[in-house]
Amino acid sequence: MPITLNHTIVPTYDKEKSARFYARIFGFEYIGAFASFVVVRVNETLCLDFAVREQFESHHYAFKVSEEEFDQIFMRIQAENITYGSSPYDPGNMEINHNYGGRGIYFRDENGHLLEMLTADYEITVTR
Repeated sequence: MPITLNHTIVPTYDKEKSARFYARIFGFEYIGAFASFVVVRVNETLCLDFAVREQFESHHYAFKVSEEEFDQIFMRIQAENITYGSSPYDPGNMEINHNYGGRGIYFRDENGHLLEMLTADYEITVTR
């Protein structure tokens, strides 16, 4: 069996509001309360566990999506007037990038986390 990432903790100021935001924007399955977390299921192997923290650093979460999913998520981002951009260094320029022959955008959630949505990613070549 290949190793997979099962879950990760997303620090937030309001775990319920944040979990519902990710479920609404990305279309993730909202699971609800579990122990001290609020959980959303990203796919069959990964959940995001939202936790309240008084202080935390901003994180970067990148999600690879299909072209169709990109269109659906992008429409929800636009409908909610969320600022987005083509680069992690300019996430507010309201442009889409076309890196690696695909499409991608960056935007921030209300906790300051930088979210990325991309349809194509770089390939890592290892030489031995």
